[in-house]
This record gives sequence, C-alpha cells and structure tokens, in this order.
Amino acid sequence: MSEQNDSSLKLRDQEPQREQFLEEALQGLSAPRKQLPCKYFYDERGSQLFERICELPEYYPTRTELGIMREAAQGMAQRIGPECMLVEYGSGNSLKTRTLLDCLDSPAAYVPVDISKEHLKQSAEALDSDYPGLEVLPVCADFTRDFELPQPARKPRRRAVYFPGSTIGNFTTERAVEILEGGAKLCGPGAGLLVGVDLKKDRETLERAYDDSEGVTAAFNRNVLVRMNRELNSDFDIERFHHRAVWREDEGRVEMHLVSEVEQVVRLNGESIRFEAGESICTEHSHKYTLPGFAKLAGRAGLAVREIWTDESAHFSVQYLEAGS
Repeated sequence: MSEQNDSSLKLRDQEPQREQFLEEALQGLSAPRKQLPCKYFYDERGSQLFERICELPEYYPTRTELGIMREAAQGMAQRIGPECMLVEYGSGNSLKTRTLLDCLDSPAAYVPVDISKEHLKQSAEALDSDYPGLEVLPVCADFTRDFELPQPARKPRRRAVYFPGSTIGNFTTERAVEILEGGAKLCGPGAGLLVGVDLKKDRETLERAYDDSEGVTAAFNRNVLVRMNRELNSDFDIERFHHRAVWREDEGRVEMHLVSEVEQVVRLNGESIRFEAGESICTEHSHKYTLPGFAKLAGRAGLAVREIWTDESAHFSVQYLEAGS
C-alpha cells in the first residue's frame, strides 16, 4: 500500500495488481461456463463509458436513484448522524454523493473507494475543491476484499458505508451477504449502511437498460477484452464477440454476456482458451430484489432495514441498514 500526493490530496493506493487480474481471468475463462469479474470493467475508459450509460434514456437506475436522493437526502443524513466518516464503495464520479454530503451535519471525512485509480483521482480532486471544509481521503482498492481505511484528522463520531448504484446486485447471495458483513465490520460499533437496491420489474425495461440502442453498453462490455489485450498479453479479436443482455426470471437477475461469433482460440498470457461458436463469457450479474427479499438478505448479514426510500413507481430503492436487534 502506498500514498500518492497530488497537491494537498493523498490517495491511498491499494489497487489490484496485474497478477490478481490475470489469476482471476484465467480462473474464470477456464471454468465450464466462462466468466469474468465485472470489477475489471472499470479502468479509466470503462469508467468513462459507464458515465455515458448512466445518462442514457434506457438506463433508469441512475436518474431514479438520483431523484430519490434529491427528495430524501435530508432524512438519510439524519439516519447517518452528525460528525460521521462516510465511506463510499464504488464511488465513480460521486454525483449522488454530493446530494448526501450537502445534507450531512459536520461530516468528519469522506472516503471514496474505487478500483479505477485515474477516475478516482479526478473525482476526489473535484470534491476536495468544491467542499473545502471536508477532508477527502480517496482509496484505490477492490472493496470486495479487505482494505485499510485512512485515519481522518478529526475523530468521527461514527462510520457509515454508502453503497449506491445497485452494485450490491452484482454479487451472488452469498457474496452480497459477505460484503454487507464486511461493511459493518469495517465501520465498527454503531455502523450504518446506506445501500442502493434495484427492484424487480418487467423484462422489457430491464433488458433495454442493459442493451441500449446506441451501443454504449456493448462498448462498455467489450472494453474488458480491450483491457485484457493491453494488460494481460491476450489476443482477443474484439469484433468476434458481441454483447448480449438477458433477464433470467428464475435467478432474478439480468446477465451480460460476450458471445463468440465463431469457433476460435484466444491466447491469454501463453495459455490457450477455446471458444465454440455461440459460447459466451458471462461478465456481469445484476440481481433485482423485492423489498422483503432484500430484508431477508440483510438479515443474514446481521443487519436490519431501518428505513426505505423509493420512487413513485417503486423501480428503485435506497435502504438504511443497521445491526439487527
């Protein structure tokens, strides 16, 4: 772990290294059903593409969640309480976070955690400039693994995790439980978790959200192969893989795939990976929940849902969790 100075801003660098990326890629592509971890979408280019996705008319989650935040951020801030250290998982451009920060009572510090280092630096610098009274302590890390929190100059009254964007839906039930448990453990006694949770809805709305008419999501999906060619010494022919998104009713999730259009062999760091025509790599799961279903999941992590905010159509929710009693 290292610290990088950029003017007054210190970035704690716990970025996953090439060896970890390579190990997880080889493991996933050697499985009977090929897969890649969706966290590797997010290099600088991938983060930029995701920001474009968030602005698309088909992609309802961001604008819906932002609308909820604008309506209810004051109540969320009251739940979190004064003088907190807010730790955000997968901070991205921190757009929704600003709405929350504007309502928090004398926050001790803000800790954005993201896997994309350059994107994190840019957004943290912007926040540091726009909130001169707030200590911004960015951490480049994979929040699905253990990482160290920085110590703020002012001792916080409590720590809270902000986990927006329905990213909790990217994980299996078991991993989602582990991540919620990890967030509570990271924050310690009195921890609160404010979590964005996407809700079940009709197939057409869901599939359109992950397969837009402009092809931005397709470019975002294929970018993981571009990144592997650049960083892992692979030779994917990007044009021989197409994007597919499908709602799996039985699993309660949208799946994104990269589908091989032909029979082919790809080299990855000296290893041969064979693809049949029509065989796919699953690159992302996005689970959608009912409100009782997510409460049950939170309960498995030892957490209770204390308050829920939704939009009028109940397409999306933001939920505040604390240790159960």
